[in-house]
Amino acid sequence: MTTLPATTDRKLGLVIDLDTCVGCHACVIACKGWNTQNYGAPLADADAYGAEPVGAFLNRVHSFEVQPGDGPAQIVHFPKSCLHCDDAPCVTVCPTGASYKRAEDGIVLVNEDDCIGCGLCAWACPYGAREQDPVEKVMKKCTLCVDRIYNDTLPPEDREPACVRTCPTGARHFGDLADPESAVSRLVAERGGFDLMPEQGTAPVNKYLPPRDRDTLDVLAPLLPPVDEGPKGFLGWLDRTLERI
Repeated sequence: MTTLPATTDRKLGLVIDLDTCVGCHACVIACKGWNTQNYGAPLADADAYGAEPVGAFLNRVHSFEVQPGDGPAQIVHFPKSCLHCDDAPCVTVCPTGASYKRAEDGIVLVNEDDCIGCGLCAWACPYGAREQDPVEKVMKKCTLCVDRIYNDTLPPEDREPACVRTCPTGARHFGDLADPESAVSRLVAERGGFDLMPEQGTAPVNKYLPPRDRDTLDVLAPLLPPVDEGPKGFLGWLDRTLERI
């Protein structure tokens, strides 16, 4: 079994803004595409167009309807992948040492050459973040696109996880959460970022930003005078002048 490092030099991870995620699944598609053709065994699909399709995904988006006590119901889209926990049970339970956490950056990875596909890591993970590839029969998980973030042949703007790079609303952020001055750490501090299921004691590195309160619907709004949506400034003056001619 693998021993977790006592400390890590950095804590690379994701900060996900639940307020701006629109559930478009662009991150899911980007993750599937990148990890099918690069790091490790491809993310296979079996019987993709048949009656019982099955496939491996490293990132999924779940959608929930939330009913606040003092406001209207709202839909919250909740992306979820490996959280690269400091106290990762998936690492310590692995019988072959295939699962490990890197001391240099805190990323949790799987050495697929040593993985026997027993699934113990999936049972140990309280977040359901590990999946067995249906073809290769090895355990797959988010790598934080380790083959992108250290790839000097890529432009600097591309050296971040594919899910972060592709998010159209900027709901996903990547950085070093061990550095209190990093952009992601400041974002967590300013927005009250939280751990997923902290009662599990896994100390996840990834953080979530809570959705903001939505405005309540004013039932009297239809009875109010309409808002003037005519042209403003010079065009407004010109429009009013021409009306007098």
